[in-house]
Amino acid sequence: MNTFTSPSADGKNRTANRTMNGTMHATMNGPRHGARNATTTEATRRPRLSGMTWLVWRQHRAAFWTVLASTVLCAAWIVYQRGQLMDFLGAYGFPAKNLDNAGKQFDPYISAFTTITTGLTAIPVMLGVLLGAPLLAGDLENGTAKLIAAQSVSRNRWLATKLTLTGLVVVVATVTLSVVFAWWWNPIKLHSTDIDWTTSDFFNTTGPAPVALTLLSVFGGVAIGVVLRRTLVAMVVTLGFTVALQTVWGHFAMSLGNIVTATSKPISPGTLITFPEVPRTAYVADTSYVTGSGKLLDVNMCSDASTVKGMELCMKKADIVGASVDYIPISQMGGMQWFGASILFALTAGVVAFLFIWGRKRLV
Repeated sequence: MNTFTSPSADGKNRTANRTMNGTMHATMNGPRHGARNATTTEATRRPRLSGMTWLVWRQHRAAFWTVLASTVLCAAWIVYQRGQLMDFLGAYGFPAKNLDNAGKQFDPYISAFTTITTGLTAIPVMLGVLLGAPLLAGDLENGTAKLIAAQSVSRNRWLATKLTLTGLVVVVATVTLSVVFAWWWNPIKLHSTDIDWTTSDFFNTTGPAPVALTLLSVFGGVAIGVVLRRTLVAMVVTLGFTVALQTVWGHFAMSLGNIVTATSKPISPGTLITFPEVPRTAYVADTSYVTGSGKLLDVNMCSDASTVKGMELCMKKADIVGASVDYIPISQMGGMQWFGASILFALTAGVVAFLFIWGRKRLV
C-alpha cells in the first residue's frame, strides 16, 4: 500500500511543482515579453495624423495631393529640360562661345523656358481660385462650419489647422518649383540676352517671390470666401483679386531696385555722343543726354533732324556734352525679390490676422 501510494503522491508533487513553476515562469516572463512587444510595436508604428489635423487633411486631401503630385511632375520635367540644356551647352562650346551667336540653335531651349514660366506664373492664380477661395466658403455654404462649431474644438483651432496645413502645402510646392527652376536657369542667367530677368516670367518664378505671391493669393482667397460665404462667387472674385495682385506687383517690382547711373566722358558740344556701356543683362531704366551744366535732356530731342549734320547742330545748340544711362544690374535681383517678398509676407500676415480677429466670428 505504501509502495502504491508513494509514487502516486510523488507524481502529484512533481505535477504540482511543474504547474507552479510553469505558472510562475509565465507570470514573471510572459507580461514582460508582451510589454516589450507592445513597446516595440508603438515605437516602429508610423506617425499618423489625428484629431483636427486628420479631419482637415482628409477633407481636402484630393486638392492637397493634386498640388503635391503636380509639383513632382513639373519638377521632374524641369530636371529633364536642364539635362537637355547642359548637353547643348557642352556641345556648343559654352561659355567660350557667346550664346548670342547661337541663333536658331538656342530657340528650342528658349521655347522650353517660355512654356514652363507660363505655367509657373499662373500658379498663384490657380491656387488662389481653386484652393484658397473654397477652403472655408465651402464649409460655410454646405453647413459643415456649423457642425464643427458644435463640437468641443474651438473655431480658432479649426481655423489655425486649416490655414497651417494649406500654407504648408503651398510653401512645399512653391519652394520646390522655385529652387528647381532657378537651378535650370542658373547656367545661362548672366549670359543670355534673349531672357529678360525683369519680366514676371523670371522675376516671379525664382527666389522667395513665388512663395510670397502664392501665399497672399491663397489666403486672400480664403478671406474672400469667408466674407462672401458662397464658393462660386468667391472663386470669381478671387480670380480678379489674384490677377490684380500680379498686375500691381509687376508694375512696382522694378522700383524695388537701386538705380545705378553710368555717364560717358565729356566731349565738345556738337560731337556725336557714344553712350556708356552697361552690363549686358542689366535692366535699362532710362537714358538721357547731359548738358555742360549737368542738366539731363531727352534723347529724342534731336530726332527731328534729317541729317547727321543737322543732329550735330541741334546737339551743339543744346550744349550736349555727354550721355547717361540709368540701369539695374541683375546682381540686385535677389535683394529686390526678398524686399518685395517681405512686403507680401506682411500683407499675408495682415490677412491671417483679419481671419482670426473678424473672420472667425462668421465661421458659423
